Amino acid sequence: MNGVAEQSTWLPQDQAPLLLELIGVSAHYDGVLALEDVTFQVRRGDRVAIVGPNGAGKSTLFNVIAGILKPAQGQVVMHGSGPNGRLNVGYVPQRNRIDWRFPVTVADVVMMGRVGRIGLLRRPGRRDREAVASALEQVDMAHLAHRQIGELSGGQQQRVFLARALAQEAELLLLDEPFTGLDLPSQEALLEILERLHGQGITMLVATHDLTQAAQFFPQILLLNRRVIAYGTPEQVLTSEMLGQAYGSQMHAVSSHAGELLLADTCCGGGLPPVEKLLGTRERPQRVWPIRTGRD
Repeated sequence: MNGVAEQSTWLPQDQAPLLLELIGVSAHYDGVLALEDVTFQVRRGDRVAIVGPNGAGKSTLFNVIAGILKPAQGQVVMHGSGPNGRLNVGYVPQRNRIDWRFPVTVADVVMMGRVGRIGLLRRPGRRDREAVASALEQVDMAHLAHRQIGELSGGQQQRVFLARALAQEAELLLLDEPFTGLDLPSQEALLEILERLHGQGITMLVATHDLTQAAQFFPQILLLNRRVIAYGTPEQVLTSEMLGQAYGSQMHAVSSHAGELLLADTCCGGGLPPVEKLLGTRERPQRVWPIRTGRD
């Protein structure tokens, strides 16, 4: 079930206003076709996990939405609150793309999110300082505002860059692999913050390789492998048929004692973990519970 003709099956059906539409978008990265005929919609308040195999185009998709990369064809239609529907997008890139040795404080990093509002040559005003303080409070990092960014843990650094996007007053958050390289407590802390932000009505797209995490914490999942393979609830998307189309030979199917189908990633030499580890703590008959997949 891929291609434009069948993608309408996977569009969210709630009545919230549209925030973003991609229509037939194709894009290249380093001369290689990374996205092909991608069509989907995002509504205000959506929280969507973007999943797919290594090289599926998740980062390229975010670059297109953020306006960093121009698509080769297709349309990106925004329904933001700015002039002509301009959408304020807050992009949190992968941590390995940031030079953490740069001598700057936590508060300074978050203030960078205000540049679009105050300009490059003006000094921050009271409203800007209040926005920075509020953003740091929302991610539980206010007590480290004057700490050097390079002195923080990976989880703390991730929260600082999320705060930068919040200080920007973004209508849409794009988080590219925010959980990668974080220990379990840091992942849980970040998930709690995202849950709070979702409760405030903030729209977010989160790229992740952890399909179990996506199933447990995200109401909607977009399964991508250059094209949109499926888009909908975890129950609609995480099926053996859809995952087989997306991952192909990278996934190995096994059966559990509970009669569930489990898919384990075999592309990275990790082998097959015990069924109990895959299942976690939730009982969902006839569901697919994959483990973490490789990096994009």
